[in-house]
Amino acid sequence: MTVIELKNYTWRYLDTEKPALSEINLKIKEGEFIGIIGSNGAGKTTLSYSINGLIPGQYHGIKKGEVLVFGQEVEEYDKGALQHRVGMVFSDPEAQFTAMTVEDELVFGLENLGMSLSQIKERLEWVVELTGLGPLLNKPPYELSGGQKQRVAVGAVLAMTPDILIMDEPTSMLDPLSRTRVFNVLEEIKKEQNNTVIVVEHSLEKLVPLADRLMLLDDGELILFDETQAFFEKMPLILEKGINPPGVMQFFYRLHEEGSYHDKFPLTVAEGVEKMHSILRKS
Repeated sequence: MTVIELKNYTWRYLDTEKPALSEINLKIKEGEFIGIIGSNGAGKTTLSYSINGLIPGQYHGIKKGEVLVFGQEVEEYDKGALQHRVGMVFSDPEAQFTAMTVEDELVFGLENLGMSLSQIKERLEWVVELTGLGPLLNKPPYELSGGQKQRVAVGAVLAMTPDILIMDEPTSMLDPLSRTRVFNVLEEIKKEQNNTVIVVEHSLEKLVPLADRLMLLDDGELILFDETQAFFEKMPLILEKGINPPGVMQFFYRLHEEGSYHDKFPLTVAEGVEKMHSILRKS
């Protein structure tokens, strides 16, 4: 089932001459894990905000075309209704914090939904186990590390079980260990839930193995949107647009360029090791 569809969608902010997004057409299905990549200014955040309804809800600009979420134009939703179904996690988690402890932050949205105490307790236990936040429940979220803050932000949104989860560069300010922990949570979401997950991300090492499909935005245009394996068959275009694929892919691409490799590019280091063993056995 298609849950997100953009039809000839163009958005231009009032203070700019050039559209941030131009003539975007795409469909995203229920349960898909989508990665959005592109250089700075490509339109990634604008696309995310458009799906969530923040655009045009909180931004002024000129819109053409349609943005349909669950078959309904985002502008036709009652105020706040779309945000209950489309959760948003920002690159700066502190922008979302409203409570004085991690536990209060996790249940804040549930209380606003009017859930019973037993429902809140059950949902809290689930999200704490998923995100590994148990030891931090009594701590102020502002005093946590960057990675811990991001997991709190993810947990607070997940607790409300949105059908669609959008994460706008969730690891942009994190060290490698914290980045891994955040993506571990996303991996668990993909295994256990049927959420449609959309992640805007610069670092592709962790994103690529999880993504069902990847889209590449460039200067406001959607220039590539395909299943992950097929996406990287367009490696020359990807490199031309300044995208830095995972190292294992770049290694096998160089082998391909030299005429030493003619198979699909591995998506993970483990796959790369297996392919190297196969190459060495044949040599």
